[in-house]
Amino acid sequence: MKKFRGKKRYFRNMWEEVNTCDLKLDRDSWFDFWHTHLDFFGVGENSIKIRREHIKAHIALYHRRLKQLESFEKPYQTWICIHEHDLGLDAVYVHTPNPYDSYFLHKVEELERNCRLPYTFKDLIDLHPFDVSYDQSEAERSIIFNQKNKGLDCKGLLMKGTF
Repeated sequence: MKKFRGKKRYFRNMWEEVNTCDLKLDRDSWFDFWHTHLDFFGVGENSIKIRREHIKAHIALYHRRLKQLESFEKPYQTWICIHEHDLGLDAVYVHTPNPYDSYFLHKVEELERNCRLPYTFKDLIDLHPFDVSYDQSEAERSIIFNQKNKGLDCKGLLMKGTF
């Protein structure tokens, strides 16, 4: 394995993106599964320490999105998806009713609720404010987090604080 050169600059740029990435919100705004990948190239595959830093950044970005959506007057869904093997697919999602008729509410029927987190990043996530679900598809296993009482959950149930 090659040495990860420029790690300090890489993480500085990643955290700058987390801290400056804003949603453009007005009364006509909508999001069609809009998402942000912070580890698009799968850099976290090189070490668990790097992987953990990406997960921390996704959680921080998710909280930033929730803060920005507090004044949004339309229903929305937002969640973090952490993939077990394909780390480049990890992302923070925002989804609303939209003109493309992408099904809103996005419902994932096969979610396993109250799953156990992998030991490697269990300490990074405070489970009390989150609903944690496990999605098993043919190709990949992933963990989906969405904060309780914010937006609509991935089962499509209306949650408190939506409007």
